[in-house]
Amino acid sequence: MKSHTVYLTLNIPSRLAFENITPQVQAAVRESGVKEGLVLVNAMHITSSVFINDNERGLHRDFGKWLEELAPFNPDPNVYHHNRTGEDNADAHLKRQIMGREVVVAITDGRLDFGPWEQIFYGEFDGNRPKRVLVKIIGE
Repeated sequence: MKSHTVYLTLNIPSRLAFENITPQVQAAVRESGVKEGLVLVNAMHITSSVFINDNERGLHRDFGKWLEELAPFNPDPNVYHHNRTGEDNADAHLKRQIMGREVVVAITDGRLDFGPWEQIFYGEFDGNRPKRVLVKIIGE
């Protein structure tokens, strides 16, 4: 069995955004030479996520609006206890919990094996600094 690891580094210039990372993941699959297997894509920071959904701007705006309604940004330590540590990103931790940490996608015939419209996205909830995403490929 083969194993191949790639680290993507993203530096999103806004506090909240979604970026399609499917092309980078597919490139890593090609580099690996794996024809049949699995790829794990994992956000390595607790204020970002990786998820699968449709690559449609309106949906992404809806995600952002919905997340902001569920966990609005507010640096006040009286609103979020986590912010009493000197940080101001409690909302980002909550948003990450909702959107998820990682995805696993099947590799078939050397390509990501998606359903219709599926793409892999990186979700940023506390941006303006470099963050890593692990891409771990295993298979034959």
